[in-house]
Amino acid sequence: MPQALEHAEGCWAWVVLLSSMVTQGLTLGFPTCIGIFFTELQREFQANNSETSWFPSILTAMLHAGGPLCSILVGRFGCRVTVMLGGVLASLGMVASSFCRTLTQLYFAAGFFTGLGLCFSFQSTITVLGFYFTHRRALANALASVGVSLGITLWPLLSRYLLEDLGWRGTFLVFGGVFLHCCVCGAILRPVAHNVTPETKEGPSSPTKTPAPGCLAACGQAILRHLAFDILWHNAGYRVFTLGVTWMIVGFPLPHVFLVPYAMRHGVDEQRAALLISIIGFSNIFLRPMAGLVAGRRDFSSYRKYLFSLAVLLNGLTNLVCTVSASFRVLVGYCLVYSVSMSIVGALFFQVLMDVVPMDRFSRALGLCTILESFSILISPPLAGFLLDNTGNNFSYVFYMSSFFLISAALFMGGSFCALRKKERQGRQAEGETAITEAAPQQALTVEGTNSSDKQLCTEIMYVTSV
Repeated sequence: MPQALEHAEGCWAWVVLLSSMVTQGLTLGFPTCIGIFFTELQREFQANNSETSWFPSILTAMLHAGGPLCSILVGRFGCRVTVMLGGVLASLGMVASSFCRTLTQLYFAAGFFTGLGLCFSFQSTITVLGFYFTHRRALANALASVGVSLGITLWPLLSRYLLEDLGWRGTFLVFGGVFLHCCVCGAILRPVAHNVTPETKEGPSSPTKTPAPGCLAACGQAILRHLAFDILWHNAGYRVFTLGVTWMIVGFPLPHVFLVPYAMRHGVDEQRAALLISIIGFSNIFLRPMAGLVAGRRDFSSYRKYLFSLAVLLNGLTNLVCTVSASFRVLVGYCLVYSVSMSIVGALFFQVLMDVVPMDRFSRALGLCTILESFSILISPPLAGFLLDNTGNNFSYVFYMSSFFLISAALFMGGSFCALRKKERQGRQAEGETAITEAAPQQALTVEGTNSSDKQLCTEIMYVTSV
């Protein structure tokens, strides 16, 4: 029998944590190795940069956009079935992509189906950690994020090794088998029992005849139920965070896609170019958990929003290094500094969202935020590819573009959060002054009605106060 919720943090919870760590490495780590296949896909399909860039953009966009559908499946079938379904979809997508003859087929196979499967597996393992861990939830999320760093480290090395011996088709076929390990990880997710009292019915209720909503109306109601448009309209902090992150994401994934082709174009060996992404992942193994644990402290609760904006600003400024030099040593230094800002952004994202949105609305707020992110991710690599095609494959413009979106988003979020904090302070001061002015007449009314001497004393006090 599964354990009860109040006793969930037992031995099996740490097995679930290990499963979540492996799943996050398989899912979130995979898009970082797509840049290794960029040149091979261009040669195979005789495509330009913009056309080839649609493949990683569709895959990563589906990884984020499938959140609401994943939450529906988790509510209906549970985390275990959803993770295993995601593993099967991702595997079938990669196997089918190895037989693709056009880029359009690759968009659907490896982009749409694999991206959707990765989304199901990733977000379900995040959800199940919340059931198994209550008191140590921050520690569990920090340790689980190590899997992402391991994936970023190992996926490029595996991709480079397989690409040399099997080509991109054979490599994608092997990746289909690798993604089946998500099914193994999903089978470990034993459901946690909830102590729920069954509803009692006093008597048979008369059936109410209500017209069944149409298909479009039902889809619209489901979308509105799982998204947070009302929070976006009424919560200024969530509005600033969502718009800033949506703008930031246009530039954030570009180094992961174009760093390897950029290094290879400037004479860096293919293996050393693939090693650059692994350096970023290896650094995140240590930096991301540390940043998550430090950010989870209550001492940083009032400064997390500004630290997040500062990390985004540092990330944008770091990309300017690639416009100065493309030597391997300079790029290694760039990857190390980039890892610091990247780990802080990844560790603070959920924490800041929890600070600006109540926890009972967090899942809906996260769903809307990931949907908007997916649109930015969808247009980001093709826009950079279009820029490359029209500038003679000058990769410096790609990093300029990435820096522009990151720096402008950081300035917008930092300035807006400061303005909201100042407005909140002024509102508190105004409420305090209103409370003081309202307290004096109430005191006069309370004192009045005892005797004439008390009335005279009250009148003198009111006179002095008014002066």
